[in-house]
Amino acid sequence: MSEKTRIIRTFLKNKAAVVGAVISIVIIIVAIFAPWIAPYDPLTQDVYYRLKPPDTGHLLGTDFYGRDILSRIIWGSRISLIVGTIAVALAMVLGTALGILAGYLGGALESLVMRLADIMMSFPDEVFGIMMLVALGSGLTKVIIVIALLFTPRFARVAYAPTLALKERDFVSAAVAVGASKKRIIWQHIMPNVLGDVLVMGSLWIGTAIRLEANLSFLGLGVAPPTPTWGNMVREGVDYLMSAPWVATFSGLAILITILGFNMLGDGIRDMVDPKLRL
Repeated sequence: MSEKTRIIRTFLKNKAAVVGAVISIVIIIVAIFAPWIAPYDPLTQDVYYRLKPPDTGHLLGTDFYGRDILSRIIWGSRISLIVGTIAVALAMVLGTALGILAGYLGGALESLVMRLADIMMSFPDEVFGIMMLVALGSGLTKVIIVIALLFTPRFARVAYAPTLALKERDFVSAAVAVGASKKRIIWQHIMPNVLGDVLVMGSLWIGTAIRLEANLSFLGLGVAPPTPTWGNMVREGVDYLMSAPWVATFSGLAILITILGFNMLGDGIRDMVDPKLRL
């Protein structure tokens, strides 16, 4: 059995991972084709239909301003995926680079990077995000930057530990002995062996980034209304939980399903990468 076939069989054996992959793909497709899938304009208000319960005209009901909730959830998926993927990607690049450099070069750089990582990770996610957004202001770009900064120490930690072990391996010592530069050693020997762990954690943390964006939007520090985001929709529906529970419930379920899907997919990718978990 080839290695590629073994990896695929490992992933397919994990039924939860397959379900997570399906959920993630569906959400990505919905986000991409939102202008064609959404039955209504998410910003169009119709006071006559405000707080209308789910029916054939509005499958998930309407909010206080008469806006179609299904359409707003569909468009809100774009914000969640943009924040989740871009923020994690930025943090992955920066954090991995810092972790590898700190682990391989050592010295003052190692102490500086790791102590800064310890300080940043000592704050709860929401507290750090609130402090940064209060200082920077709200907005999509700023939310992405803040979440990327929050996740950078995590990726630095993930890359730092295996780098310490790899630089003591025989193949790295041999590269040093033949005169290979530090840049060449990092790119050809350290990076490929660290990348698997980093990618696995990145796939798992996309869901966390989406949750964090929703929490910040719920607190009024994310993307400003009327742009539809799931966090904003939950916040707007809190006041109507008794009279119109569908306003907050369906957007909350969208957050739950999305995070669950990406987390299950991340578990499957971990099984594929870890040789101890393969068939």
